Amino acid sequence: MKLVSVGTVAFDAIETPFGKTDKIVGGACTYISLSASYFNDNPKLISVVGDDFPKETIDLFHSKNIDTEGLQIKEGEKTFFWSGKYHQDMNSRDTIDTQLNVLETFDPIVPESYFDCDILMLGNLTPAVQLNVIKQLPRRPKLIALDTMDFWMQIALDDLLAVIKEIDVLTINDEEARLLSGEFSLKKAANKILTMGPTYLIIKKGEHGALLFDKNNNVFSAPALLLEEVFDPTGAGDTFAGGFMGYLSSQDEITWESMKKAIIVGSAMASFTVEKFGIERIKGLNKEEIDNRINQFKEMTSF
Repeated sequence: MKLVSVGTVAFDAIETPFGKTDKIVGGACTYISLSASYFNDNPKLISVVGDDFPKETIDLFHSKNIDTEGLQIKEGEKTFFWSGKYHQDMNSRDTIDTQLNVLETFDPIVPESYFDCDILMLGNLTPAVQLNVIKQLPRRPKLIALDTMDFWMQIALDDLLAVIKEIDVLTINDEEARLLSGEFSLKKAANKILTMGPTYLIIKKGEHGALLFDKNNNVFSAPALLLEEVFDPTGAGDTFAGGFMGYLSSQDEITWESMKKAIIVGSAMASFTVEKFGIERIKGLNKEEIDNRINQFKEMTSF
């Protein structure tokens, strides 16, 4: 199935308890597309960068057969930049600097060659921009997934609720689920959020794995892999989304069973990302590594 992802392609500068980087390539759509490329033979992306964005990264996308027709390159402008510092537990971080640059006026244009997409992954962006992308498609995709964050819940809730009505899968973390629903119990929170529009809800719990809910009252819990070293959690959630959606795009149909397998695949892909800074680990994987990692999850959860 044809997969289109929308989100940021950006620069990050990251500091964790285990080291720090200067400006490196990041962005939600970067992680989503690279992760999905291991399961989909031609993922397509929609984003924007300035003319300072490295050609070698665009060449990397092409080497992974990622379609960049939807990537706008703004001459004379700078790429979105984010800088942050993680706390000792790696579950929380402080933003040091955010420079919107080209993202401030980002108006996504869906190329005509993307119109027949089967699966649409809306990475974390302004809800109005996410809704704009859906409205540009002449035919509704079979599956639309949305990632968002607490920031939009606080400053653009009406717009966010409008786009949530249009989607099939919502991915948020446990704190965001409680904020969006007003419920502390994650089960109650999930039940309430599923009345807002989506058929499926994924609640990410960081080092404690992820939960999958659907409208039929099904629940699936996926663990997180216990790693010896975690260098950088940046992009782990987006890598998860890319693996999740990439796997679903490789299936003949989308069912509860395929959703459960997709959660494990997404978790496996995210576990690679955190082992190095930025996209360093995710960009050079092979099938054997991925299969072995997925099997580790199987061994952890079978009894």
